[in-house]
Amino acid sequence: MKDGFQGLRLGKWMLGLLKQRAAGLFCFTFLALGLVSLINPAFLAWGNLRDIAVQAAPVCIISCGLMLVLVLGEIDISVGSMMGVLAASMGAMVSATRWGLSPWIAVILTLILGTLMGALNGWLIAYLRVPSIMVTLGMLTALRGVTEVIMGGTWITDLPPGIRYLGTGSWMGLPICLWVCAGVIVLSTWLIHRTPLGRRIFAIGSQPRAAHLAGLPIQRVKFLVFAWTGFLTALATLVSVPQLSVVDSGIGVGMELLVVTCVVVGGTSVSGGTGHLSGVVFAVLLMTMISTLLIFMKLGENATYWSRAIQGLFILGAILLDHLVRSKKSS
Repeated sequence: MKDGFQGLRLGKWMLGLLKQRAAGLFCFTFLALGLVSLINPAFLAWGNLRDIAVQAAPVCIISCGLMLVLVLGEIDISVGSMMGVLAASMGAMVSATRWGLSPWIAVILTLILGTLMGALNGWLIAYLRVPSIMVTLGMLTALRGVTEVIMGGTWITDLPPGIRYLGTGSWMGLPICLWVCAGVIVLSTWLIHRTPLGRRIFAIGSQPRAAHLAGLPIQRVKFLVFAWTGFLTALATLVSVPQLSVVDSGIGVGMELLVVTCVVVGGTSVSGGTGHLSGVVFAVLLMTMISTLLIFMKLGENATYWSRAIQGLFILGAILLDHLVRSKKSS
């Protein structure tokens, strides 16, 4: 009896911890900031904090879409390869030595292309019922090949000012990418909490069979969520790639792992049905600044290796916590 009572208390404690993941990540992030600033006060310089936010913005934009994918109980590991294709095609569109299109036409076409790639994923998963891990793994490989074909073994270096402004421009003293990221967060919050689609996403992810019996349009919802994720990936590409002086075939490599890590660490269950956007945002900030934190802690060239190890430990810990909570709830 005593063991059962203790187990119940442990289960409630872990469930509360999961629900307050955003608060925990917030406290952990600022604790890390405080400790590193004591070691190296230059870390809190405005320019460095601005660079961290700019680095986090495209990751956060894509994470807002991938969070909904995971809430549905699905997965998308093709977003990094999508980003590579979108960057290559955007560069080819606006390059004077290639297609030479207007920057604004290139922006519209890039958004359409991203949405179509996400929609293709959604169609295969929702209507043909191919497992999402298989579809997106295949897309990950295929799109990398498409990127290589578009690039043709060369770099694109002559991006026009109109495209460069999306990555390097600012408004009211803040970079464009931060304004876009803030807009996506606000729109995603409204979508999740204020629309029937948001409620359906969580209902389908938490109880798929009950959602089917209730007549919810499961296939259409999945299709829309994957298309939305593709659109957000295109948006992230538009505000991040023009920050670079060149476009190369390596853009987007590893992005899928980073985004999945941020979403899971932020409190989104890999089994579906649970997700907290605020937790995802704080997880993005924490995950993207780990390497910078380690550099300012004067770890030198070892910072990159430690960063990968720490990210791996975070995602393992988040999955383990989610598993323990679900085990306690089911028992």
